[in-house]
Amino acid sequence: MAVTEAVENYLETILILSKKQPDVHAIDICSYLGYSRPTVSIVLKKMKDDALVNVDSDNHITLTPEGKAVAEHIYERHTILTDFFAFLGVQRDTAAEDACKIEHDISDETFELLKAHFNKVRGEADQKN
Repeated sequence: MAVTEAVENYLETILILSKKQPDVHAIDICSYLGYSRPTVSIVLKKMKDDALVNVDSDNHITLTPEGKAVAEHIYERHTILTDFFAFLGVQRDTAAEDACKIEHDISDETFELLKAHFNKVRGEADQKN
């Protein structure tokens, strides 16, 4: 099953929110992404049908193992790219915005090489300090 960029954003949002609070509800996703409740409800239904999220009787939203794997993959890309751009001197807010645009489109090969290079350079910079 192909996961769209929009679904990746929702999954990443659920992961981020679940790290900050004990329960995630649709309204939390609406607030975080700035989307309307009907829009979020439609996407959540599709994600539930695709076995990416579970919604319990109290409307708590959790990631399935497959949904969590996709969310963690995108979140790692977002985090590494943001840190890399900030390391280069880009303002943190701009770095995060740019990372969000790139994280969905960059190939696994390019990302892994960029990550390895960044970790090496960052480690060398840390040793100098």
